[in-house]
Amino acid sequence: MEDKIKEIQFAGFGGQGIVLASYLLGQALTIFEKINTSMTQSYGPEARGGACSSGIVIADRPDEMVSYPKVTEPDVLVCMSQEAYSKYIKTLKKGGILIYDSDLVTPEENNDVEKYPIPATRKAEEIGNKLVANCIMLGALQRITNVCSMDALKESIKNGVKKDYVDINLKALEVGKELAEQVLKAGVKR
Repeated sequence: MEDKIKEIQFAGFGGQGIVLASYLLGQALTIFEKINTSMTQSYGPEARGGACSSGIVIADRPDEMVSYPKVTEPDVLVCMSQEAYSKYIKTLKKGGILIYDSDLVTPEENNDVEKYPIPATRKAEEIGNKLVANCIMLGALQRITNVCSMDALKESIKNGVKKDYVDINLKALEVGKELAEQVLKAGVKR
């Protein structure tokens, strides 16, 4: 994307680590890249399985504050459930980027956005824990958008997840980057 990414929406269902993914990205940007961000989150009434979203708003410049804390028109939508896709696709900016879990989301025909299918849930299960699909999506997001450095995301994971889960989340991050690389090389934008 040529324009600077200012708003990113993560969406899925409770239990997928949607809020954690947003938190890790926000921490990577704020603590390790020194760029001000704002994070908001929204849950359905259910603890797990209900709708869940979280957004990051990124300041224009490192020395600026975020002028409005909520995502209104995301540049990027990272989507991990069909219900979330149906709810949030209408908010994605024209020409925006949709990164979706191809195991759980079937997008409609829409030529106004760039689409990147990432089989996050399947790959997370293959590496040993489906709960790291969120970090696979973070790795893909980093590679596709370059919103922050991979090193900042790695440091954020080391600081933001329980010690016993750091290694598998770092592996998931790399898997996501590799999957995005494959999609980019193939020119896949479904």
